[in-house]
Amino acid sequence: MLDAMKKKPSPKKIKMRIKKGDLVKIIHGKDRGKTGEVLKTLPYENRLIVKGINLRTKHLKPTQEGENGRVETSEASIHASNVMFFSKDKNMTSKIEFFIDKEGVKKRRLKKTGELID
Repeated sequence: MLDAMKKKPSPKKIKMRIKKGDLVKIIHGKDRGKTGEVLKTLPYENRLIVKGINLRTKHLKPTQEGENGRVETSEASIHASNVMFFSKDKNMTSKIEFFIDKEGVKKRRLKKTGELID
């Protein structure tokens, strides 16, 4: 029944400015103000999985005799519009812009300070 309620991902891949391994700050939702590292990006759904953010608990029954049941906690995805890139050096959030440097290589930098990310 849960599978029937889930939305199908769009067939179009969304261009995301945030990548795996980036540090982000949550700007909207129940975890507002927290920071975490991006574990996985889901570009077809425009969502991210962030370490320690949007935790869900699942109660599992024992599958074999003699085994105990357990409670698992895992991170659920969060929409990309609810997060913003966070710079540890400057201790601030900023939008990300793409630019092409003198050698013709595409790079990312912060819009507020011009600091290079990659």
